[in-house]
Amino acid sequence: MNPFLVAHGYDPGPTQRPTLAGTLTGVAATAVAIPLLWQFGSLDVEARILGLTPVMTILAGGPAMAAAGALYGWLFKRAANDPCGGWLFGMAYGFALWAAGAVMVLPAMSGGSAPGGVPAIGILLALLAWGTALGALFPHLHRRLHARIGQDGTTRPGIGPMAAAGRDRRSRSHPRPAPAGEDGR
Repeated sequence: MNPFLVAHGYDPGPTQRPTLAGTLTGVAATAVAIPLLWQFGSLDVEARILGLTPVMTILAGGPAMAAAGALYGWLFKRAANDPCGGWLFGMAYGFALWAAGAVMVLPAMSGGSAPGGVPAIGILLALLAWGTALGALFPHLHRRLHARIGQDGTTRPGIGPMAAAGRDRRSRSHPRPAPAGEDGR
């Protein structure tokens, strides 16, 4: 593992659930990709290549995108929690999935058949949109899945998904009221 990432809190804490957040976010982000696949005719081409109906292709794609989302959470861990740049991690991940899946795995599974032309562009755009949605939604969902630590059900500000973020980012994400007497009055 890259020592730079470890030094800045790359590993998730014991109460964080990046794989679960990635799984759920991967399924949610699929709702963004399906209309693009349909509009570009990519869904019909994928179904024909895989020997399935378009509905069966969507149903098979749901668990595949859930697994891809889980891999995203496992791979990026706390780095995926960035609410400002998470969409960029996700978009890059969507591009990597396109390069690996649509360009290498799909032809290998189908005996050499691969989408071309407009449907191929649709698959690329759908995976970029899926990845962008995945990266944008991940920090928000992951924060909600974070286990509560305190006895009163609250987390301390020094732990949790935003612990590795700079103090100014924590204050924007989780504003804390000023203690009595320190508000300048």
